[in-house]
Amino acid sequence: MLNLRNNFIMAPVKLGYTAGDGKVTDKHLAFYGKRSNHAGAVALEPLYIHKGLRELPTQLGIDDDDKIEGLKRLTDLIHSKGAKAIAHLNHPGRMANPKIPGNFWLSATDRPCENGGATPKRMTKDDIHEAIDIWTQAAIRAEKAGFDFVELQFGHGYLAAQFLSPVVNDRDDEYGGSLENRMRFAFEVLDSVKSAVNIPIIARVTSDEILPQGIKSDEAKIFAKELEKRGVVALHAVAGSACNTPPWFFQHMFVPKGKIWEFASKIKDVVNIPVIFVGRIHNEEDITTLKNKYGAEYFALGRALVADENVVGKLTGEIKENIRPCLACSEGCLGGVKSGKGLQCVVNPTVGTTLEFNKVKTSKRVAVVGGGLAGMEAAVRLKERGAEVTLFEKEELGGQFNLAYLPPNKQSLKEIVKYYKNEIENKGITVEHKLATEEDLVGKYDKILIATGSNPSVPPIKGLNKYYWTEFLKDDQLPSGKKVVVVGGGLIGVEVASKLVDNNNEVIIIEMLPEVANGMEMIEKVMTLKKLKEKGVKIYTSTLVKEVVNDSKIIAEGEDGTVEIDGIDHIVMATGMKSENGLYEKIKDKADVALIGDAKKVGKAQTAIYDAFEAVMSV
Repeated sequence: MLNLRNNFIMAPVKLGYTAGDGKVTDKHLAFYGKRSNHAGAVALEPLYIHKGLRELPTQLGIDDDDKIEGLKRLTDLIHSKGAKAIAHLNHPGRMANPKIPGNFWLSATDRPCENGGATPKRMTKDDIHEAIDIWTQAAIRAEKAGFDFVELQFGHGYLAAQFLSPVVNDRDDEYGGSLENRMRFAFEVLDSVKSAVNIPIIARVTSDEILPQGIKSDEAKIFAKELEKRGVVALHAVAGSACNTPPWFFQHMFVPKGKIWEFASKIKDVVNIPVIFVGRIHNEEDITTLKNKYGAEYFALGRALVADENVVGKLTGEIKENIRPCLACSEGCLGGVKSGKGLQCVVNPTVGTTLEFNKVKTSKRVAVVGGGLAGMEAAVRLKERGAEVTLFEKEELGGQFNLAYLPPNKQSLKEIVKYYKNEIENKGITVEHKLATEEDLVGKYDKILIATGSNPSVPPIKGLNKYYWTEFLKDDQLPSGKKVVVVGGGLIGVEVASKLVDNNNEVIIIEMLPEVANGMEMIEKVMTLKKLKEKGVKIYTSTLVKEVVNDSKIIAEGEDGTVEIDGIDHIVMATGMKSENGLYEKIKDKADVALIGDAKKVGKAQTAIYDAFEAVMSV
């Protein structure tokens, strides 16, 4: 037992909130403070143990004694909320960021990551001893900073796993070859850390690398049993490698949910210490499955706690509210970190800020026109502030986001629409299913928020008469065995093409820009474009459609001259969107009115939700 107040642990999630000095900021305090209110324990983001081993320029560090004071502020805050604090210590090895000046790269091998990165130095015995010492000194600082546990990252394709993995480790000395030799480095790290600190140690281990020649269950079980013998108090079972199989590492919506739990259960079967289960644990149904099917006792929540800081309180029954769902999209969390903005979240606008939701009550009567994401977010937040809200939606709540979860592997996106619908119903928000008019609004509300979204923007192309937009995302309208040209290779165009090609259609994409899938989240982009290539989708870039002939032939101009495509059955136009703000223009001088979401500026789901949140804060 880990002696926590409950069995929910916040998993380490990269934040990227420092000023570049590796020190704690107010953003860290705001983020972890909220997430310590109900969790049994909170693991901080991976702490870099040497300045030359950073994954992010803005990563939190534990490489020097000058970090202890700030980390102590964090552990004191976590303890004041009733939770315990975990220092997650990681040596990335060959996965240190190649773009950060001063970084260096070491590994069991001298081969770089298959998905890119710097070429590492094959570690000498002196390098190995130095790495062990770096890890040990970091653990000593963790104890000084008031952490209750140290978690050693022995999985996910980082340095210890680079020694352990037979697909990476190509050494012929005592650290390579047999499993006994490949485990040696991790054991030496563990033994050194254990002798240096008096706080318990958790090991994060790979249950399966999802690689044909990588770490598999049989070796993972042996490794787990040996770690138990050497005194670790718990095992945190993960899957995948950040180097080779990032969709599994991030538990992205494109990988099957729950498979990682199956892998973890195999480790649980062979040890007597707690095994912490992780990976898209989002709701009560997941907890029930984990307990009943796999005998799970401890649960690590990462991005679920990003999306809803109170999710643990809701799972334990302390808070009687709906869970704001994580969509497993990696759009705001991974995307924000990679862009240098720090961790964000598509569905939670407070992530990455020190902002608090404006809880000052208002008695204003507010109309929200449009029931897409922006409109629903605004209506729910306004109601929470006490406003009298009427939401106008002429069709179905969810708006165009009802199309977002129709492409392959994106069903998890539907959860946010379900959440908002439940919130609207539970909070008793009045919904008028009609097209709002000037007469419905002017003089009847104190504030009007226009969230009327956007419409397809179709360029004037000679001969273009019959075309589709997103109709083919719907199963009842999806053709089969047809030749389809998708004009526009952005997010929408590529997703329509992905759906079409899965239904045995010949698909061609024409994009005027030099590349396709601009704006698509990186993991989704890589996996979708790989599929399109494997299924023979022809993609023309830097190509402009000039004419359509008889609804069945396209003439376009590309870098290499004229492109003619004939025998076409269907044309899909996915050439962008334009804001729909006609109602706003009619009433902007007659009422207190504001545009939000796509009606203001066409963007992504995150932009719409954030914009609505900010508008509500100022009402």
